[in-house]
Amino acid sequence: MTINTDIQKIYTGSVLKRVGVMGASIKLRHLRSFVAVAETGSFTVAANRLFQTQSSLTATIKQLEETAGLKLFDRTTRRVELTKDAIWFKAVAERVLLDFDNAIADLQAVSKSQRGHIKIAVAPSMMPHVLAPTLKSFRAQYPEISISVYDLGSDKIERAVLNGDMDFGLSTPLNRFADLDYVPVLSDPFGVIFPPDHPVGRKPGKVAWSELRQYDYVGLTSDTGIGALLTREKELLEGIEVRDYASSTTSLLALLQLGGKISVLPSLAAHTEELSKFKFRELHKPQVFREICLITRQLRSHSPSTQRILDILLSTIKSSKRLFGSKIY
Repeated sequence: MTINTDIQKIYTGSVLKRVGVMGASIKLRHLRSFVAVAETGSFTVAANRLFQTQSSLTATIKQLEETAGLKLFDRTTRRVELTKDAIWFKAVAERVLLDFDNAIADLQAVSKSQRGHIKIAVAPSMMPHVLAPTLKSFRAQYPEISISVYDLGSDKIERAVLNGDMDFGLSTPLNRFADLDYVPVLSDPFGVIFPPDHPVGRKPGKVAWSELRQYDYVGLTSDTGIGALLTREKELLEGIEVRDYASSTTSLLALLQLGGKISVLPSLAAHTEELSKFKFRELHKPQVFREICLITRQLRSHSPSTQRILDILLSTIKSSKRLFGSKIY
């Protein structure tokens, strides 16, 4: 690999302090040539190793010696040997080349998704239906990439992406920050969730919002995407008394288990394993959908690994057969 990058730009610290000002004009090719000659003890063998002509290699070593102001090799009829003053420099040159080559190898590994770490923040309802199959497919193709997943409320998801703590988020838009991009990927219909023996489920078919007024209702807090949407659309819950609130589907489960209570959730949120003991009916008059967006930072390039998992995510959504009435964009 021949890269004409100044050593001073790629390797700082004690080594360059010893090299001093001359480091500004010494290139990687000088070091590679020096180490090759030092290891082989021959200009001919070193030139063959570097795929250079012997005259070119000799000129490169001469430039290095002139820059250093020192003779680096003693030449005999049989062998080329390091001078006393050049012995310590061989270890320095080898360390610089090793650090540089390792850094390039790391970059190439990242570009091929052989190394790296992806951080994802998602709404809890996206876990089983969208994210789990996405991660399974991604891990099968790129087993060396580590992944961190955080299930958060919409507000925290947006702020985590905005602050650069997450590579991307998947959630209902809440704040609509100007520095974030929101790309709709799917929407799912709202419905009522209730115990199997609850009277709201006695009639077949969809349930009107107005029918919820007579029942004990559990709301979602406004820092969740679901709660924020229902707060904005006040007419949907007009006449419904909300006494209890949940901040997640986990806490909602605890409140619903008190018995006799109902709540409103989007279809994907209602069809999770933890809520499987409850029934779900779509709401109408009017029919309302929750929008799920892929949330990313504006003007921020994705790493190759992040872009690959996003491609798999979108493909998973489009090919999924278990989205429970959701619409795919």
